[in-house]
Amino acid sequence: MVRVEHGFGPVWDDSSRMLVLGSMPSPKSREAAFYYMHPRNRFWPVLQALFADPSDPSDRVGDSPASRRAFALRHHVALWDVIASCDITGASDSTIRNAVPNDIVPILRDAPIAHVFTTGGKAAQLYRRLIAPLLDAAGLDVPMTPLPSTSPANASMRLDDLVAVYREAFAAAGLIGG
Repeated sequence: MVRVEHGFGPVWDDSSRMLVLGSMPSPKSREAAFYYMHPRNRFWPVLQALFADPSDPSDRVGDSPASRRAFALRHHVALWDVIASCDITGASDSTIRNAVPNDIVPILRDAPIAHVFTTGGKAAQLYRRLIAPLLDAAGLDVPMTPLPSTSPANASMRLDDLVAVYREAFAAAGLIGG
């Protein structure tokens, strides 16, 4: 177990309508200084399936942090993680200890975020324990919906299953068409 600092900031702008929070970036993501960069993580394929305009061949996620950042912002998706630092073994959420939360209050105050989504059970658990009290203290009431992890460790869900669950959650929040 090692102490890990998040190492890079959030992705958002003044037109972001949803905030997607993971737990802590994987070693591959920390190495690339960007979100969901493990080649087998299905986060970007899910977003591609949900948001890419099939009539626009340039509206693609791409492989680079810059192209993925642009795709997220183009589709009003903000990204960050619940945790600023923690003790962790590898990328295993189940080993997270001594978590210190990121402060999402400024994003929620400065962008029209209508809904927060967490990816994975640990992110949801830590959000409820560490972030929700900060939001309450700041007088912010933004709904949060937990979503399944897109990590390759979540082998029980295929890509099509993840796309369906994410589509349903985003539609229920009024952020995409059903």
